[in-house]
Parts: sequence; C-alpha cells; structure tokens
Amino acid sequence: MAGPVNRRLVLARAPTGALAAGDFRMDEAPVPEPADGEVLCRTLLISPDPIQRMEMRARTYRGGLQAGDVMGGFTLSEVVDGGGTDLAPGTIVSCQAGWQEYAAVPAEEVVPVTVRGPLTHHLSVLGMNGLTAYFGLLDVGRPQPGETVVVSAAAGATGNVAGQLARIHGYRVVGVTGSDEKNRMLVDELGFDAAVNRRSETFAADLRAACPEGIDVYFDNVGGPVLDACLLRMRPHGRVVCCGVLSQYDSDAPAAGPRAVPGLVISQRLRVEGFVVLDFADRWAEAAEQLAGWVESGELRVLEEVDEGLEAAPAALVDVLAGRNVGKRIVRVAEARAPAERRPDGASRSA
Repeated sequence: MAGPVNRRLVLARAPTGALAAGDFRMDEAPVPEPADGEVLCRTLLISPDPIQRMEMRARTYRGGLQAGDVMGGFTLSEVVDGGGTDLAPGTIVSCQAGWQEYAAVPAEEVVPVTVRGPLTHHLSVLGMNGLTAYFGLLDVGRPQPGETVVVSAAAGATGNVAGQLARIHGYRVVGVTGSDEKNRMLVDELGFDAAVNRRSETFAADLRAACPEGIDVYFDNVGGPVLDACLLRMRPHGRVVCCGVLSQYDSDAPAAGPRAVPGLVISQRLRVEGFVVLDFADRWAEAAEQLAGWVESGELRVLEEVDEGLEAAPAALVDVLAGRNVGKRIVRVAEARAPAERRPDGASRSA
C-alpha cells in the first residue's frame, strides 16, 4: 500500500455469546484526508467501554456496529490537520475516533482538552467515566447528609469514582464488587465504609448487614441480581441511578427485568432514573474542574490500568466485560508527537 498507512481494528464477525479477542482483526487502509468540516486526528489513547459490546447487537446512543466496521469508541487524540477549522495541529482532543491510528472526525464532534496532569486522566477521572460518576451521583442520585449510598461495580472505572465522590461529600458509602480483594482495596485504600462480594453465597445477608438502615441511593452499574438485591433494601423515597447493565452486555439473551418492579417502586415511592453523560455536556468543564481539584488535593485517588499498543484493545475490552479491571482500563496507541512530526508523511497540509 503506497503512502502512509492507517492500522485499524475491525469487527471480524458478530460475536455469539461472550466476546473474544478473535472477534476482531487488524487491517490497514490509507490515512484519511479530512473533508471540509472534518479534522484529522491521530489516536493516542483508547477507552475500552462495556457499552461497545451492546453496540455489536443493537443501536445505542453511540450508534451500532456490523462485521467489517472499524470498532468505535472514545479516544484521546492529537490533531494532525485541522481541515480548515480553528483547531491547530498538536491540539489534544477528545472524540470518537475508534480503534484506529488515524481518523477524520467531524469538527463539531471534537472537544479540545485542557491538559491537567497525565493524559490518561482525561479518559478516566477527568473523562467520560469521571463525568458519568459526577453527574450520576450528584445530579441524578442527589444524596442528602446522613444517607447511605451503594455503588455496584465499585472497583470499576465509573464505580470507584462515584463511591469516592460519595465519601468526599460525607455520605455513607458501600461498594459491591465480585471479589474480596477488590473489597479490601475499597475500604482500606479508597475509604469506603463497607464493601460486599456479589459472588458470596451470603450476599443478601452481607448487604443487609452493611446497610442495616437500608439504602437511600443505589448507583447501579450492573443490573441483574445485584439490582434485585438492592431494590429489596431501598428506603422510602430512595433513588436508583441506572448507569449501566454490565451483567447483560456480554450476552445474546439479556435477563428479564427485576422482580421488584413495579411493586417496590410503588410501595417505597422510589425514583428509578436512567441517564447518559451527554445529557450534561454543557456542564462538563464545570465538573472536570471540580474533579481535577479533588485529584490534586489527594481526596480523589485515580485508578488506572494501561495496556500498550493498538493490538491490545480487544483483550482489554474482554477483560473489562469480565470485570477483571481495577479502575479505568486504557490502551495507549501512541505518544503525543513534537510539532515537526505531526503529519504521518512528515508534510503539512495547507487549509
């Protein structure tokens, strides 16, 4: 292939059952030229997110995927060519460039990033996961002083931030994870008040012991049996924040809804609300500023795991779906380059 090459990971086949790394294949294409109103971006960091599995069988707010498509996804990227826009080469941006080294992205979908600390933070605590935790807990859940907040997948990318924010604001916080090791980390290192193992044979009793007065706000990242158990512990006028359905993403046959709906929702006068972080886009800068302040003060600890190389993305997503990550899993595709190296062919394109 003549000219600069763009390596891409594409969906090789529609997965059946649990996702496997073999459901993807690497291919090569020419580096795209940006059309009018587009920006050529070079991918630095990829965010493997559970919702990407759902996109392989249905359309979501982020679109859908079919065999042969480049795998989509949020990235932290570097502008190579502004394509006539105001974005200068070298600008670090957040966008949906997908699993490839270069992408031509509509300029209105590219968000410039004011870099604070390591670039990885802008895909974790200062990126979509941190923003999701911030708005989901504080705007949707709206805890009050003295209330108990329970967070599922509490050692995951969003859950650990939501739980820490609850602790920072003085609420009693209980985490739910799939291992005793993760639970010890939540209590000993992140300051959770308690944590319970959803895989334990005594899970229901453990949850009751951890929340003797009931649950005021449940930040739900998993759905399934954990949601069932938490609904049974909700206090009157409690709030259930529906953020994710990790228990059902990696399946072709999603489970039936919780048995307690609508009975307990009515009798306990619960508010059950789903949300998407894009709903709060006009306030992202405000939230990122708050989150960055807590990180810099040491009140908010950042949990990240970084894999190296584009080819690591499939296995990273498989691990996230299986709950094998602690904090945010990130794939580093490239380092930010010096200005003289911005074009893949060493040239500069005039607008």
